[in-house]
Amino acid sequence: MSSKKSGPHTAMVLAAGLGTRMRPLTDDKPKPLIPVAGKALMDYALDRFAAAGVTRAVVNVHYLADQVEAHVATRSAPEIVISDERGLLLETGGGLKKARGQFGDAPVFCTNTDAIMIDGEDEEACAALSQCWDDATMDALLLLVPLERTSGYDGRGDFERSDNGQIALRSGETAPYVFTGLQIIAPSLIDEGPDGPFSTRVLWDKAAAQGRLFGAVYGGDWLHVGDPQGLEDAEARLSNAALPGRS
Repeated sequence: MSSKKSGPHTAMVLAAGLGTRMRPLTDDKPKPLIPVAGKALMDYALDRFAAAGVTRAVVNVHYLADQVEAHVATRSAPEIVISDERGLLLETGGGLKKARGQFGDAPVFCTNTDAIMIDGEDEEACAALSQCWDDATMDALLLLVPLERTSGYDGRGDFERSDNGQIALRSGETAPYVFTGLQIIAPSLIDEGPDGPFSTRVLWDKAAAQGRLFGAVYGGDWLHVGDPQGLEDAEARLSNAALPGRS
């Protein structure tokens, strides 16, 4: 497979959540704007997308939406399109469905904003997905990280993965891989989602039923910034990290 395989040029950034686990820091600031090592959390994702060749990012907003809109308006790249969910919070899948008209028919990146990734040597997170993506066999490709390469995460793992890369949600007490929050998804799969609020898991279940749900394993480190302790741990870890968009 070519090392220069191009990835999606459009992305969805899920920035509408309430950030309840990050309280009290989110009492007057949306979680995507919480500073981590001097940079807003969502800018880690947007900077990574810009560096990966994404030219257009759809950002959904709900909680303290005016602050998120004002912040992204200061960015020069990628181009930002707002998907307004002020009237009704639609969850992850519903947010994708509402923004569907902005995607066209080519696969898109999608990420949440509560994690930061530190790339391994010669491996960038978006490129790791793009290299593995196959239109013919996949509807969704999730970037997974081994449980032992996580920070700020107290779960038991999310996915099991077969030798051919197909994945399934944890069936036992633990699973070896955690979802990083970053994925490539086919808009045709989004079309299969219901109206109103729903989780992206509904789309994954549909893809899995057709044998079209896959995972790529990330060789870097994943910092979950979901609560104040995770934030503290991430800032300590980032003190010596090289990240996209940081000099």
